[in-house]
Amino acid sequence: MTMLETSGQQATSGAQTPQAAQTPQAPQTLTMAAAVDLALADALQSDPSVLVFGEDVGRLGGVFRVTDGLTRRFGEQRCFDTPLAESGIVGTAVGMAMNGLRPVVEMQFDAFAYPAFEQIVSHVAKMGNRTRGAIRLPMVIRVPFGGGIGGVEHHCDSSEAYYAHTPGLTVVAPATPQDAYSLLRAAIEFPDPVIFLEPKKLYWSKGQVDPSVTAEIGRAAVARPGTDVTLVTYGAMVGVALAAAAVAEGEGRSIQVVDVRTLSPCDDETIFAAVRSTGRAVVLAEAPGYASVAAELAARIGEHCFEFLEAPVRRVTGFDIPYAPPKLEHHYLPDLDRVLDAVDTLDWG
Repeated sequence: MTMLETSGQQATSGAQTPQAAQTPQAPQTLTMAAAVDLALADALQSDPSVLVFGEDVGRLGGVFRVTDGLTRRFGEQRCFDTPLAESGIVGTAVGMAMNGLRPVVEMQFDAFAYPAFEQIVSHVAKMGNRTRGAIRLPMVIRVPFGGGIGGVEHHCDSSEAYYAHTPGLTVVAPATPQDAYSLLRAAIEFPDPVIFLEPKKLYWSKGQVDPSVTAEIGRAAVARPGTDVTLVTYGAMVGVALAAAAVAEGEGRSIQVVDVRTLSPCDDETIFAAVRSTGRAVVLAEAPGYASVAAELAARIGEHCFEFLEAPVRRVTGFDIPYAPPKLEHHYLPDLDRVLDAVDTLDWG
């Protein structure tokens, strides 16, 4: 019996039977890591075809303890450890998804995913098109991404542009515990592959999580209303944008913050409406600026909102260098001052 056959048999025969009527969960304050853990647990509980696996996600509960308790609760047939072989992890998930399962795999760190990149680009992203829709891959690849934790080389990177550039992949990046829960549940139920980017810096941030609240993949959200300028951002930079908006309010300037949430496909409707309402836009991201998601957002805004703009679109991003070492990353990451400086350069008449 092959590994795929064994995993499939265990997933269906060893899974817990979904409850006929589960008691609704009350809203609670959780860290983002705990919100992801809860989303995985609820998905495992409600759907016997869901599997969670990756390096150290089982007994250890993951490097960031995001999968803590899942193996104890659901057994090693549903949440299990794998060899240190990212290409093998993703390749196995492809086979499982082709055979009726819904695998959720973890790439332990963002830069650890690169050995699996050929699988992701050549097979995960293309299988639906290759088979004219006959084979769909309902799978989620969870990637802890970004900086802010003092990680060494290969442990902090902003790799979202690689995935967003690849047709066939849906790319999601939550910024709050609530969105981490709701968007992950939506990603697991999605019929096609989703790259789910989890900002490492936010794993310990806390917020209210209501499991009854749903989120739609492909929809941005206005995180803060404003009338003078629109900050468009995602992931860990949403907090920086909100902090800048709070400071600017004290100076008499109203900043609107749009959380993109889904990087691909992009919610043009929400973003364009927000920019048109203020006439000014700043795009904020911690990844290098060249050929980036920030560059694409700025280009789309420039193309579709040109007649509404009072000033050119500005970008605030990481620098075009390899990711900075721990003691220097505070110089690399965009901060409140850099955002406010960019806002000040807009044409205010």
